[in-house]
Parts: sequence; C-alpha cells; structure tokens
Amino acid sequence: MTPPELVALRSPAAVRARCHQVLDYVRVGHSPHFTVDEAALDGVADYVAQVTRQAYPTLDIPYHSRWRHFDAGGVDRWAALEGRLEGADKAERARVMIDLAVVSVLLDAGAGDAWRYREEATGLTVTRSEGLAVASLRMFEVGGFSSDPKVPLRADAKALIGLDAATLAKQFQVSDDNPLVGVSGRVALINRLGNALAARPDLFGTEVPRPGGLYDALLPKAKIGRLPAPAILGALLDGLSSIWPSGLDVEGVALGDVGRHPAVRVADLSDQLVPFHKLSQWLTYSLLEPFEAAGLAVTELDELTALPEYRNGGLLVDLEVIVPRQPIDPAQKHPVSSELVVEWRALTVALMDLLAGRVRERLGLDASQFPLAKLLQGGTWSAGRRIAAERRPPAGPPPIAIDADGTVF
Repeated sequence: MTPPELVALRSPAAVRARCHQVLDYVRVGHSPHFTVDEAALDGVADYVAQVTRQAYPTLDIPYHSRWRHFDAGGVDRWAALEGRLEGADKAERARVMIDLAVVSVLLDAGAGDAWRYREEATGLTVTRSEGLAVASLRMFEVGGFSSDPKVPLRADAKALIGLDAATLAKQFQVSDDNPLVGVSGRVALINRLGNALAARPDLFGTEVPRPGGLYDALLPKAKIGRLPAPAILGALLDGLSSIWPSGLDVEGVALGDVGRHPAVRVADLSDQLVPFHKLSQWLTYSLLEPFEAAGLAVTELDELTALPEYRNGGLLVDLEVIVPRQPIDPAQKHPVSSELVVEWRALTVALMDLLAGRVRERLGLDASQFPLAKLLQGGTWSAGRRIAAERRPPAGPPPIAIDADGTVF
C-alpha cells in the first residue's frame, strides 16, 4: 500500500503547489543558486506575445503536443496514416492515436546537435524533436511497435518489450556519421513501457495490452462526454511511474520525475520532494487530441502545469527573470537531481503561471481561450528556442546544460 502522502505527489496540484514553495524560497533570498526578477516578466510577455502573433496571426492556436511535430515541414502525416484505418470506429482510431503518441513522446528526448532524419517519402531532412517525431511515426507506420504484422498500426506490450537498440538505430538512421544521443536509454524506456502495459490490464487491456487501452479505461470517467485532463495524467502516473530509470524511489515506491529541494519541509515521507512529471504532462497534452477525436471534451486543462524543460526554463534565464547568482557555463552539464536543476525547473513551473496572465492580456484572450497548453505552443517553447539561437548561435543550446539520460527532458 503506497503511503497517501506519496500518492498525493502524483497530481498536477502537487506539482504546482510545491514549485510555488520553491519560488517563495528563492524570493526571500534563501537560494545559493538563483534570484528572481519578476518585473522582467513583462518583457518576457511582450516577447512571447510577439512570437505567438507571428506564428498564429489569427490567434487560432493549437495545443502544445506531439501532433504539432508530426506536421513538420507542413506535411500532414497523420492524415495519410488515418487513411489506412478505413472501417475502424472512432474508438479504435483514438486507440491508434494514443499508441502513436505514447511511443513517440517517450522517444522524444534531446537528440543532440548532430542527428538528422531524412524522410524518404518527402525528401525532407528533419532534426531535433521534429525529427524524432517523424522517425517514430514512420517506424509506427511500418509496424515497428506491433507484434502482429497483420495489425501494423499498433503499439503493444509484446513488441515494446522485445524492441532492441539495433532495430531502433536502423529505423532512426543512426550511424557513426549520424549519432543520436541516448539510443540505449530510449530503448530501455520503451522496454519498460511494454512491461508496465503488461502489468496493468485494468488500464491498458487484457488480450493485447497497449497504450490505447487507456481510452477504454478512462471512458467511464467521462461524465456526459467530458473528461477532466487531470484524470488522463492520473492514469499515466498510476500506470507508468515505474518506467522512469532515473525516477526517484522512496520506501520502495517509484515516484517518477520528482526532485529534492530544501524549500519544501513537511513531517512525512514527502519531505523535500518536488514533483514535476514533465514527460507525463507532455504526454497528457499529447493525448488531448486523441480523446477529442473520439468525441470527448477534455476539461480542466489549466489544472495541468507548464512543462519544466529547457526551452521554457531557458527563456526565463535568457530574459533574466531567473538570474543565476554566479555565471553558469552553458557547456558544463549539471545532474538532473542536483539542487540547482531542481530549483530551475520548479521556478519555471511557478513563473509560467505568473507569465500566463500577462501574455493573455497582450493577446486579448482569457484563460478558457488561451490555456497553458496554448501558451506553451504559441508561445514559450518557440520563444525559448528562438532566444537561445540568438544568444548561443548557431545551434542554440540552453543556458544551463543538463546531464540527463533521455527520459526527463
């Protein structure tokens, strides 16, 4: 039986509350790592609003999700794939979308500056997150995640458990001249995903455990066709918390993407623990469209938090909202579990909450029209990438480098 204080960390409310505790700690000057200049948020809001208007002049902004990356180069790859699902009902289409999104998101960690993917069908060469998205979609398309050749458009436990590094490297065009960071870590994560699916038939299905089983598990939670976004995240954290190789373990309980920070003091097992669940929330954002495609309305979007990753966090450092007390060498890598990185990530989550209202004012939109899922897309992620390229050309690495295993960022 998992202690209730640890179960409570598996929620976006816990992420938000504890990240704001870290912000309060830094505000009063306790941090040896950073100070914060909240007045600089106005300049960040101007910059993000400008980037958003350039990308979406009509302010018809989609969600920040993996589905944006599948359209890299202006190619609607999902539409072509969906055309092969003739005869499938809405539920099965949703399951297929969930299968694709889950494996693609879990393969989406920093690719490194050298890796490229050349797409045979279009002749395009794509890099970074977009390249990983296209590569994973093409691998999905040829049945690379299915154990049944007759049902290629599926990701199932048996195939995921059996995936090896050589197969992934081949599908992702990895070679000595085209190195991809963390191939073995990515494969290990996918193998662990397969095991997690098989271990939870209540969430992922009994006959053929697959990520798409979440559709059937969550459908009863959709009262009058409305599914709360935190219910999606809760199911992911419940079913997949064991897959993160670098995830924190307390009293034998796998907590996933959780760090330690002295700002949080409580008299129970959750003392000093700050949850982030970055990939799980990125995955939740990426599952909004599959559930909506099945006719459900996903509600309570702003219960989720901003994503504590290096583009959002880098934006706040580069535009001097988060101010290092000492100069930080962008080439020196810091462990994900270090207090400096945990604090940077927590500040990112909390300050994005404060930034959201300012950007909404500039765009003339309210929270229902412009939830965090659209702020990130419009938005802060693109702005973070752009300012990084201006400050550290040409590749635009983040201002603080992370020594990660490919499963957090």
